[in-house]
Amino acid sequence: METVLYTVLEGNTLWGIANFFGTTVEEIIKINDLKEPELIFPGQEIKVPVDKPTAPRYYAVRPEDTMWGIAKRYNLNVNEIISLNALSNPNLIYPGQILRLRA
Repeated sequence: METVLYTVLEGNTLWGIANFFGTTVEEIIKINDLKEPELIFPGQEIKVPVDKPTAPRYYAVRPEDTMWGIAKRYNLNVNEIISLNALSNPNLIYPGQILRLRA
């Protein structure tokens, strides 16, 4: 089984994260050796086990994201993301912006 690195957002719960990625809370707790799983916090990076990591179709840009970082996170090509979104200046992305990551 492979893992993806996920950054916890405000309002996230382990149940919600597990549901989104198609895994279980128990697997997330185990792979991260979480001693107090009810105490996850925004900005925390956790590993999430997945059968086959795939990029979501859409992605909401977070503070401090870069095109390169987004592409790396989902094993994508920066130029493909730029093309899918018809970005004239890929260096100007902003938090909350919705990017299409795959067709």
